[in-house]
Amino acid sequence: QGGMGSVYRGFDVALRREVAIKTLPLLQEYEGPEQAAIAERFFQEAEAVGRLDHPNIVTVYDAGKEHDLAYIAMDYAQGISLDKYCTKDMKLPIIIVTRIGQKIANALAYAHRKSVVHRDVKPANIIYDGESGSLKITDFGIASLIDDNKTRTGTLLGTPSYMSPEQVAGEKVDGRADIYALGVSLYQLLTGQLPFVGDTLANLMYQITNTRQKDITEIRPELGECLNKVINKAMEKDPEERFQTGDELAKALRQCELEFTR
Repeated sequence: QGGMGSVYRGFDVALRREVAIKTLPLLQEYEGPEQAAIAERFFQEAEAVGRLDHPNIVTVYDAGKEHDLAYIAMDYAQGISLDKYCTKDMKLPIIIVTRIGQKIANALAYAHRKSVVHRDVKPANIIYDGESGSLKITDFGIASLIDDNKTRTGTLLGTPSYMSPEQVAGEKVDGRADIYALGVSLYQLLTGQLPFVGDTLANLMYQITNTRQKDITEIRPELGECLNKVINKAMEKDPEERFQTGDELAKALRQCELEFTR
């Protein structure tokens, strides 16, 4: 269960496959105009992900409404969410994190080319199977379709710790906000801690917009200068100073990986 309803593991009897079914009980949870707005956001997820066909992004099979229940059926991703590997005692090997980062970056680049910005990239929204190496980006629940009028400004949607400065400020965002969020996610996967932590939301937002993060090499020197530069560039305050595409970030991570495999 999450902020947008419940997710069930189900079975598609026609196509003989396991699926994940995200549901939203509209009448139970919401009333009047709010119900319509929440339903629109829910189906916007289906519309956003329905545009995407990528091995590292969940596939939507069906969406609809039965009485007061809205639902989206999507592929069932094997594995666990990456937030399980974000503590000092439960970190993945450095080279695995660089490979995971490349896959996510390339998948986001694909989504951005299709005019879909995720807007809530974080380890909890990435399902990873250590045995097979498979990886899926999930939960496009607040994705924005940047080629239509639904992109809103002034609305704080997403998880604050991973938000870019422009997202925190309520400005319109593009794919570079996802690049920033991936930078934060990789920072956490590599060091076991978030770059910014505030005792209040206001304090956290101030740090995101005004404070420079500690270098990852200060926390773990063995991470090396290549990864340090990549993470810092991904997390630049000014979107113009970041990697401009996920493919650029993936290429930079690949160079770092080569340094670790020499």
